[in-house]
Amino acid sequence: MANVGESLLLAHRRLMLLSLRFYVSEMFYQVHKTKFVFGRHHEQIISALERVINGKTRKLIINIAPRYGKTELAVKMFISYGLALNPRSKFLHLSYSASLAADNSLAIKDILANDYYQYLFDAKFGSKCTMSWWQTSAGGGVYATSTLGQITGFGAGLTDGEEEMLDEYIAVYNPDRFSGAIVIDDPIKPEDALSENARESVNRRFETTIRNRVNSRKTPIVIIMQRLHEHDLCGYLQEVEPDEWEVLSLPCLTTDENGNECALWDYKHSVEELLKLREINSWVFDTQYMQNPKPIEGLLFNEKETRYFEDVEREGGFMFLQCDPADEGTNKTCSAVYLVKDNTAFVLDVLYTVKDSEYTIPLIISQMERYNVRQARVESNSAWSLFRKEIKRQAAEKGLTTEILSVHQRDNKELRIFNQAPSIQKYFVYLKPNLQNDEYKVYMREKHSYIKLVKDQKDDGVDTDTAACEYLKRLGMIPTI
Repeated sequence: MANVGESLLLAHRRLMLLSLRFYVSEMFYQVHKTKFVFGRHHEQIISALERVINGKTRKLIINIAPRYGKTELAVKMFISYGLALNPRSKFLHLSYSASLAADNSLAIKDILANDYYQYLFDAKFGSKCTMSWWQTSAGGGVYATSTLGQITGFGAGLTDGEEEMLDEYIAVYNPDRFSGAIVIDDPIKPEDALSENARESVNRRFETTIRNRVNSRKTPIVIIMQRLHEHDLCGYLQEVEPDEWEVLSLPCLTTDENGNECALWDYKHSVEELLKLREINSWVFDTQYMQNPKPIEGLLFNEKETRYFEDVEREGGFMFLQCDPADEGTNKTCSAVYLVKDNTAFVLDVLYTVKDSEYTIPLIISQMERYNVRQARVESNSAWSLFRKEIKRQAAEKGLTTEILSVHQRDNKELRIFNQAPSIQKYFVYLKPNLQNDEYKVYMREKHSYIKLVKDQKDDGVDTDTAACEYLKRLGMIPTI
């Protein structure tokens, strides 16, 4: 029976050491007495961490929203697994708070102290054992402190010579000789992210001290954080070393193959809950939940200064439609209906979609009919002259008297938008958010995320407003600033 028990032990140990996912599933249950709820993003994180363990990735960035299991997986489970693979592994764990780093260190100690872990693995505690600095009997362990804390004298990983001395047990389950890492979890406090001094202190600290705390050039560095600013540590490293970091970016809201929005992890946030967060503060949502930080000081259209309306008397106003067709890919057709009166352009309705002309043209005709549009201005560059002609043909079939004009834009788009932005901000008024349909909301969100004088961003709606603004100035219906 003893031989049977030993065989089962070896088999189970083998399963644990050959699969980080199996390890997480088993150890989480043993420690917390509940199952780990895996989402597809957890599978992606595990795959990325396994590439670190296998020596395929030496510099890894994982960007994901808070409370999505990043610390549990990439800190607690990853480090305890590394010590199971090799009890001589040395880890340096950093976070923006020394107490938070110490709490994580204590949680890792609790995993190692678990009877199940001790039964399977050789990582026993040594004589040095505090919350933030403890060792195994084999000489490995964890030192945890704040990003800006004292780390001189501590290193991660083994030296090249030490790695060559791994015993047979370690070599069997750890052929790539993983021996520890620098693991950084949220290096800057969210409340400090808008402070240039705070950001630069962390970035400078990484260059002057943290980067050099590896005991071998093969020792990996793993950074896990929600994006907080375009020049946070992740942004900085991707600027100075664009080809050296593997980046796993996990936005909370994605789209499926049919263009439908879907949640990254329904267990945490549904699509409806995410959309609500986006409505509350689009900048925070784009940054922390979508991992797509925008420079708040560079935003061209201030959301707080945007004006809204609930209802407006249409009598006596000039009603026109501005349409910018999409060409292909992710570009959107934008068709907006404006009511202009008293030096103000009220944006009554917005069609904003990536769908093709068979879908959009009937809806544009419907806009013209519903709002009794006097003029429809349609971008007609190159192939889009056929688009305008088809609108004209279908409008005639409906008996509409709308004057359909052809528009050609040749000037630099980014410069045109930049020049008209102050007038759009001052004289354009938009439907209240609770009255906007989904396409109108996307149009507004992209407007409030638009950065001045930057190419290749979502600007189809902003470009449509710009063309409308230029036209109204020529007509003298809104002042020139």
